[in-house]
Amino acid sequence: MKKMLNTSMIYFIAAIAAGVFYREFTKWQGFTGKTMLAFVHTHLFVFGMILFLILALFCSRDDRISESKIFKCFFIFYNSSLPFMVCMMLIRGVLQVKGAVLSKAADAAISGIAGISHILLTASLVLLFMALKKICRTEE
Repeated sequence: MKKMLNTSMIYFIAAIAAGVFYREFTKWQGFTGKTMLAFVHTHLFVFGMILFLILALFCSRDDRISESKIFKCFFIFYNSSLPFMVCMMLIRGVLQVKGAVLSKAADAAISGIAGISHILLTASLVLLFMALKKICRTEE
């Protein structure tokens, strides 16, 4: 449970920092349009802080969840893919604010890398559900 709370707190700090960066960077650049930076804050809160707070509740009920091999794989994959995805969102957002003109190849590379991070995030969530289902089966 402590590991889940610590992870949640780290994502909380990152979400707050992302929100401040978004507000200050766009203000400093005089940017008023839509940018991917606006979504980084929310992604870190929901997919980071809130998810791990909910998992902390599960772990407080039954600590076998966090000791499961499948859950440990989820934890590693998820905490690798979410920051990976957020980094790509930051890169895309900063380029949007700066008004950078990207070649088709550079634009496709950013989208492709972001897509890979989404695939990894989805796979890690499947691992989470597998770990939770396994615990439920052992209780029955």
